[in-house]
This record gives sequence, C-alpha cells and structure tokens, in this order.
Amino acid sequence: MNIGITSYPLVGGSGVIATELGLKLASRGHQIHFVSSEAPFRLSGFVENLFYHPVGAPTYPLFKNPPYTLPLAVKMAEICKAYDLDLFHVHYAIPHAASAYLAKQIVSKDRTPPKIITTLHGTDITLVGADPSFRDITIFSINESDGVTAVSNYLAEETYREFGITKPIEVIHNFFDTQRFSPNRDVCLKSQFAKTGEFLLAHISNFRPVKRIADVIEIFVKVRREVPAKLLLVGEGPDTTLARRLAVRKNIDKDILFLGNQVSVETILPCVDLFLLPSQEESFGLAALEAMACGAPVIGSSGSGISEVVEDGVTGALHPVGETSAMAKSAIAILKNPARLKKLSEGARKSVESRFSDDKIVSQYEKYYQRILAGE
Repeated sequence: MNIGITSYPLVGGSGVIATELGLKLASRGHQIHFVSSEAPFRLSGFVENLFYHPVGAPTYPLFKNPPYTLPLAVKMAEICKAYDLDLFHVHYAIPHAASAYLAKQIVSKDRTPPKIITTLHGTDITLVGADPSFRDITIFSINESDGVTAVSNYLAEETYREFGITKPIEVIHNFFDTQRFSPNRDVCLKSQFAKTGEFLLAHISNFRPVKRIADVIEIFVKVRREVPAKLLLVGEGPDTTLARRLAVRKNIDKDILFLGNQVSVETILPCVDLFLLPSQEESFGLAALEAMACGAPVIGSSGSGISEVVEDGVTGALHPVGETSAMAKSAIAILKNPARLKKLSEGARKSVESRFSDDKIVSQYEKYYQRILAGE
C-alpha cells in the first residue's frame, strides 16, 4: 500500500505512535509518506520505503498568524497525486482530519480519491475538540473520515458521549517496539542518576497541567521520607518551571534530575525502579507502556485510559486522581519489598508484551486499512 501519514512532529504520544507506525509499515514493504510541518522527532536517517515531505506556511503581511490547515491540505493533495496514495492516515483530528478532507476534495476531480483514516489520541477530543471554536469542525471531520480509530476503549466512549459521533470507531491500542524497549539494564548506567542503595523513580510527559506535575513531586516527597531515592523528570512543557519551584520549596531539588526532552528514552527506562503517572486523565498512557516494557511498574491514576494499560496489583498500582498519599503508600510498599518489586517488574513486561507488541498492533492497522480500502 502507498500510505500518507500526518501528525504533529512535536514530542508527544500521537507523534511517537505515528512515527513508529510509519517505520514498522515501511519495514513491511509499504511505501510511507510523512507530510507535516517538520520531520517527526523520532524519525532520523534514511529508511527504505519512507519519505518526508515538509509543509511550508506562507508569512504574508495579510496574515496575523501563518495559516497551516490550507497549505497542509494542498501538500497532502500534491503528494497523493504524485505518489498515487491509497490512503491518508492522520493522527489527531484537528486540523489534520480537516486538511485531509480538503485534500480529498482537491484530488477527486483528477482520480479516485484516497481513503482517510483518522486516529484519535486524546486531547484532540477531550480538550481541543471540546472547545466551542472547534467542536463542529471536529464532529464534521471525524464523520467525513472513511475510518476512525481510537487508542483506547475509554477514548472511544468519550468521543461517542461528547460528540455523538455516528461513524463507527475501531479501538486499536498503542504499541511499543519490542526490540528497542526491554528490561535489559546493560543499555543504561544507573550510577549516572542514583547512588548505590538508592531507588530510581521517573516521570515522562509534556508537562502540561493534565499531567499533574505537582502530584508527581508530592508523591516523591513522601517516598523520599521512607526510602532513599532519586527522581528523573523527562520532558518539557508549561509546568516545568512549577516543578523546579516545588523541588526547591520542598528542599528536594538535589534529589531530582531534570533531563528535558529525550528521544531515546529506552536507554533510560531500564534503570528505573518505579514509574509515576498520576495524570488527571490519560487517553491511553504511552509513557506508562514504554516504562512497563522496560520492567518498571507504574503508580498512576485510575478512571481513564491508563486502566487499560496498567493492571492494578499485577503491573503496578492505581488510585483515584489526586490521592497522592495513597499513591506514595503503594510506591513505598513496593520499594520496601524486593520480591514484590521483582514480581511486578516481570509482570509489567510480560503483560505489555502479550497485549501491545508492535507486531500485533501494526498487523491490526494493516487489516483495518484493507477493510477500509475494500469499503467494508
């Protein structure tokens, strides 16, 4: 198949999955064309069957802000005609699904138009799409797609509830690269982050308010009182400054390492003993998945998509949003019991390998593409 993929190139779950999916599909012989403002951040070097086409936004004085949706649509149509694309797979509804719809109309005059598959990742529904300014175009773009997928049952249900979508939504979970992400500690050096006898906790995100960074700090403060530990904070975002201020205020700044954005988190996670993800909401929890793939049990919030990834008591512990004392208590109990920590670590890897391996999930996407192309 000839497949176009559009996603945000920034650090985040949708960009990661879009890039990894493109790489895996290319390795299976499909021709993949990424169309976006910048090259996806996990895409580097030459890859057979994979191409990147940048989208430029004009900066005429007439425009207060450079437009993107329309130039994207034009570029998508151009690539579609030049490379005879069978379908466009867009990640994140706004503006990508809208641009794909316009591109489809442009090329339909010259050839059979490509099918459009829109994958919903989370905030495109729960935050952006819910904004009155985008609500109607979000609903229209989803309903006009030939196929729609969501990364979790939770997100699919939220989409039906919030927007009354009539288009069937196929749930295809996120995945991880089973070769890159493993519990093999030879790929990292724990002594770079923690002293002998210290546990290593970690949190990875885009540091938006929904990630509840203050809760991450509070959990670590409580854990640090009971066991020697260090905390790795990976990522950048609006609440990075808040995290730094809280670390100083709580007098634990010397025990927290701010690593910023990291492309190769698989070289860090195998050193981690416990992963913290106390988010207000997670459509899926890709960071938790990658941590578990490296053998790190997860302490997180119950009630959203992360419950489809983390099995409470088997691969980590889940508590209601904001209950930092309960989360810290679970973390301490795990860290103080080496046998339990080992069991949860092994359970984490085994669980995600059986449910979310790249081979399994990419095959699901291939079969879904074939169904959509066949008009099913």
